[in-house]
Amino acid sequence: MENLVIIGGSDAAISAALRAREICPSVQPTLVVADSYPNFSICGLPFFLSGEVTNWRSLAHRTREEIEQAGIRLLLNHTATKIDSDRKTVQIVDREARTTELSYDQLVIGTGAESIKPNIKGIDLPGVFLLRWMDDSFAVHKRLTEEQPQSALIVGGGYIGLEMADALTRRGMSVTVVEFSETILTTVDRPLGDLVAKELERHGVKVATGVQIESIEDHGRSLTIKGTNEFSAQADLAIVAVGCRPTTTLAAGASIQTGARGAIKVNRRMQTNLPCIYAAGDCVETWSYLLNSYTYLPLGTVAHKQGRIAGENAVGGNRQFVGSLGTQAVKIFDLVAARTGLRDVEAQEAGFDPFTDQFETWDHKAYYPGAEKMIIRITGDRSTQRLLGAQILGHHKSEVSKRIDIFAAALFNKMTVEQLNDLDLSYTPPLSSPWDPVQMAAQAWVKNRDHL
Repeated sequence: MENLVIIGGSDAAISAALRAREICPSVQPTLVVADSYPNFSICGLPFFLSGEVTNWRSLAHRTREEIEQAGIRLLLNHTATKIDSDRKTVQIVDREARTTELSYDQLVIGTGAESIKPNIKGIDLPGVFLLRWMDDSFAVHKRLTEEQPQSALIVGGGYIGLEMADALTRRGMSVTVVEFSETILTTVDRPLGDLVAKELERHGVKVATGVQIESIEDHGRSLTIKGTNEFSAQADLAIVAVGCRPTTTLAAGASIQTGARGAIKVNRRMQTNLPCIYAAGDCVETWSYLLNSYTYLPLGTVAHKQGRIAGENAVGGNRQFVGSLGTQAVKIFDLVAARTGLRDVEAQEAGFDPFTDQFETWDHKAYYPGAEKMIIRITGDRSTQRLLGAQILGHHKSEVSKRIDIFAAALFNKMTVEQLNDLDLSYTPPLSSPWDPVQMAAQAWVKNRDHL
């Protein structure tokens, strides 16, 4: 029986362990987990802090008991500090600073990522929080419940920042979002980002773009936050959410090669440059399905897939990671913004000749009550008409995420924009139209491209 050690306890690590057990039931993977929260949904933290999820324990995909019943050994509150690839050992340290060694035949690294901590004077003050792990959320929750803050400033207009703006507004707080770029939610094009900003403002959230926060000062129960362009604001707490970076110190210390943004280099079998060592999740480079190259794209969906492949191959499989399209969705108050594939500027940089068209229509037949407007942006190659990407903005009841999945499936199968019209999509007046909005947008793209 091979000795499989997996470092990490989140999406990639758990997926690796479960898949290894499915393929080879005689293997009992050992998971080295730095905290006491294995297999928790980190993506659910804003909804716990908003109060929509009332019990943090429900964020666990599986309980500790369920994981162990699946044949997985858990070493909680243990941190891996050194990998010796020659001796095939991992040095681990517990909370009492006791050091032990684990031997492995195969090793999977799933150390994830850590919040970027920007160079802001006062970022370590009480009342200033990063948000990535369960302990981070508990610290914010304690502040919210014990101090009853009335206002918050969020540094960063990406997914976590905007979800937290929604969450804290739901708690009755006055919220300001500050973003360094000229538009929030830079994963979508500016026309959609500007509409998201209007949705925030409609719910009372102040939005400041083109501002870099430089300092935070403590004034008792409140903070003074200052930035470029003479920005200054008062808030009872601040959350810094400006992205993440791969956690790869352990891997680099073992001479495991790193690449894009310091992420671990892996091949499509999730193998590192060292024998018998695999890596997966937010700590590794990601193969781009459209670009045929590696990038850094930390997403939970990708981590699950990569972990599953690493676990399968670690016990003798031969599976490859097909690649990511960067398919994402985020709910902000009543809106959902989603994207997949390449935006126009990204397609240009990749050497395509892109044409992007924006189309607006109802999410279902307008005569049926509750119809909402939906905006769809399609990017395709002018000469070949190959679909390259799509973005959607619409009401959260408008099946935005499922419609972006139609585009993702089409991208995966290298379809042209016109071929979207051949898809046999479902229809009933309360949910769609005989031509789904996806197909109406495709027809508009073809028509407008032909008239250029």
